Amino acid sequence: MEQTKKPTHLALKLNYKRTFLIGFAFFGILLLWQVYDSWCPTILTELFARNIFGVDGGEALTTELSLEVQYLVGIMMAIDNLAALILLPLFGSISDRTHTKIGKRMPFILIGTLIAAIAFPFIPLLFHYLPNSIGGLIGVILIMLVVIIAMMMYRSPAVSLMPDLTPKPLRSKANGIINIMGYLGGACATFMGLGFVLSDYVRNPDSWCYQNIWAIELPFLVASILMVISAFVLYAKVKENKLAEELRPELEEGERLAMTEEKVEDDKPMPKANKIMLGLILAAEVCWFMADNAVNTFFSLYVQYYLNCSTSSSSILTILGGVFSVIGFWFGGVIADRIGRKWTISMGLGLYIIAAILMCFAWPSQNAEGVYQLPWILYLVFIIKGFGIALVNTCSFPMVVELCSSKKVGRFTSYYYTASMGAQALTSIALGGLLYAIGSYSTLPIYATVFMAVAFLIFLFVKNIKAKVVKTKHGLEALDQD
Repeated sequence: MEQTKKPTHLALKLNYKRTFLIGFAFFGILLLWQVYDSWCPTILTELFARNIFGVDGGEALTTELSLEVQYLVGIMMAIDNLAALILLPLFGSISDRTHTKIGKRMPFILIGTLIAAIAFPFIPLLFHYLPNSIGGLIGVILIMLVVIIAMMMYRSPAVSLMPDLTPKPLRSKANGIINIMGYLGGACATFMGLGFVLSDYVRNPDSWCYQNIWAIELPFLVASILMVISAFVLYAKVKENKLAEELRPELEEGERLAMTEEKVEDDKPMPKANKIMLGLILAAEVCWFMADNAVNTFFSLYVQYYLNCSTSSSSILTILGGVFSVIGFWFGGVIADRIGRKWTISMGLGLYIIAAILMCFAWPSQNAEGVYQLPWILYLVFIIKGFGIALVNTCSFPMVVELCSSKKVGRFTSYYYTASMGAQALTSIALGGLLYAIGSYSTLPIYATVFMAVAFLIFLFVKNIKAKVVKTKHGLEALDQD
């Protein structure tokens, strides 16, 4: 009697080489954003102080007037990000329906990179040559908007490449690698911040940086050049259409092993349980990004105007946090395989809350010579914070795109980044207003603690769905990287 054969399932493996190459897209994104977040708030602060309040920037930023200026800066940074609430879903959905000879994501990546790379270096040029002109202020804001629009064209399609070409059960590990590449881009910008100190450019007449255009132009120029190179490497090495066809069987196997409460099917309404899960994830994401973006955006100002230290001090802490973030990204996927993505994210949020509470105990301190120095507790804060937020970011994006079919990856990617950019817009206004009302930058860690705690509470209601048993390759087979 003939026996019925059991269906065979493919052995899934993560192609590390290809994943690192896809990560070049995120390398360019984080490189530009790190330069943008590190330099643009202070540039806007200087321009507002000089052209709206009629006070020299260096003097204005040492008085209570700095908080009024910072409130305007927060609003302007928010306006930039509000554009993302419309453009991210737009370009994400359009790229889902795009079909060209070079793929559905690649045209947006190449065009967005070109526009952003050309426009970005003009921000410091206008600041340098028109620092005391309303025209200079308006020009800087307009160029920042152009850069934002170009990066929104680039961002959703670029990030969508990873889930497009990675089976669902492997996406946490793949996302960890993608984020490592992104942090390498951010590290490039941070190291530039150590050599080209913006506070010295505007406040220290004895420094090389003081009123030297290359002190602020080079970081923007280098960021543009490296972003173009990263896009070229991605285009040359990742043949989108060819890979999508070759990986079709593995991607279909990934759908069978998806970590969702209800099955995801093409051309059918999203099941109610999956909608609830998506809503909870995005709500928690808004809260943790409001906390983390507040620290990232305002920390250099917190160091400069509350702790009375040089902005290069914040760069050192950023590097330390980045190192431990890379460690978290590398191990985040492994931890998720053991305890599930929900509890991995919850662990990361808990660590961040501890770091934010510790930051509340960082006060201005002076050494024996009377020079202000960075409180030692901040080193511990950035170690814990870096590792914790890496666990969160490693698993959160895969949880969102897990809930959609391959035809909607761009749209769901845009949901994830719309939530993060919306949070950044809200947090700029909310914290800027809070700083103005209370009158002290010491509010920053309290603000971060509250929003991280809310994110943690929301995430407790997300259902924990562990990975199904995944057949993987071992030994020499697992080393095959095409």
